[in-house]
Amino acid sequence: MVLFGFLLAGLVIVAPSLSTAASAAPVSAATATCDPPDEQEETDWRFSGFIKFNDEPLPCVTVTIEGNGFSATTVTNDKGRWELFVPEKAEYTLTVDESTLPEGVIVEGESASQTVTFDLTGKKTVNLFLGEGVRETTSFSEQLMNSLFRGVVFGLMLALASMGAALIYGTTGLSNFAHGEMVSWGAIVMMIISTIWDAPLWIGITAAVLAGVGLGFALDAGLWRPLRRKGLGIVQLLVVSIGLAIALRSFYQILIKGNVYEVPGQNVSEFPLGPIKTTYINLIIAGVSIVVILGVAFFLTSTRLGKATRAISDNPSLAAASGINVESVVRLVWMLAGGLAALGGVLWAYYLRGVKFDMGTSMLLLIFAAITLGGLGTAFGALIGSVIIGIVVEVSPLFIPSDLKFAGALLALILILLVRPQGLLGRKERLG
Repeated sequence: MVLFGFLLAGLVIVAPSLSTAASAAPVSAATATCDPPDEQEETDWRFSGFIKFNDEPLPCVTVTIEGNGFSATTVTNDKGRWELFVPEKAEYTLTVDESTLPEGVIVEGESASQTVTFDLTGKKTVNLFLGEGVRETTSFSEQLMNSLFRGVVFGLMLALASMGAALIYGTTGLSNFAHGEMVSWGAIVMMIISTIWDAPLWIGITAAVLAGVGLGFALDAGLWRPLRRKGLGIVQLLVVSIGLAIALRSFYQILIKGNVYEVPGQNVSEFPLGPIKTTYINLIIAGVSIVVILGVAFFLTSTRLGKATRAISDNPSLAAASGINVESVVRLVWMLAGGLAALGGVLWAYYLRGVKFDMGTSMLLLIFAAITLGGLGTAFGALIGSVIIGIVVEVSPLFIPSDLKFAGALLALILILLVRPQGLLGRKERLG
């Protein structure tokens, strides 16, 4: 009882002082400690700003910048200041991790995740406005549904380029490493006509597809057919395609420099569509991709040239013996692949929100992954493989860091090939 009395007396004496200290504690939690920000490579382009609430600096708030294939993260210092360097002048998305703000404090409006660009100088101060409120959180099921939708859209867009590359492989046996540059070509032509020359968008897109068809025709007539006639092997043709990719990429860099160019109507806001949030650009990408894919499917299954293309893919020698003009069909395949790649490049530009000379290179690995997963040489396999790759790319950031999402797609490819080495729709004869 005596010991209990001493404890009670001590509690009565100490409690008021504790409550006074608690009420005097500032919202900013200035005494909070956090890990120092990662070292950044200083460049000529920098975003910075302060995060304060009621004129009190908020330390340890996480700020992230993403865009154009680049991402970086930092935290505010004791004065609430943050600074993020980026490699070049482009459009980026700046995000404040609201979970690192004090309880009851949120970023007002839409500025928790906002699009930021530079003005005339290489330094941009971004103002963030805080207020009292309750943070809205998105459940895992909602995140999963949105990721699945984005994955299907991405997969359909990827399928446009993948189906063309699969048809080229099926008819010639060539793994075309320059296919990514054929994708870039469509986006660049569209951007030059619709952005630099300020022509209507439909003219730019039409010109891009026609330019893609023309590029496919020129490459086959001027390069691939002469090399086939000289009897070059697959490995030699593969090396040539790598050199061609480097040459085309260098030409694009000379043509449009290293800048990132905007495309008309790329800056749009999301809107709810049932349980998901999307943009009208994503809906257009999905709609255009579906219509074109159905058109290609009709061509391959219901037209004479399409059936001849499939026959050559199955057995070129037998097709030639049956009276099919193999060279004419191969020329048509190159033109079709060029048009599909160019249209895919236009949609890819809107997906990335910009055009750059090497933008197709980032898609090339995914194209090869899609056609390998679906089964080498089959356009319908490339379609299925593209959708699977797209879903894995968009869903994997829910479980792994977003920087590794492409690695997640390749891991899925490896796991499926371990079970079915010929791909989902491939045949074992193709493994040879």
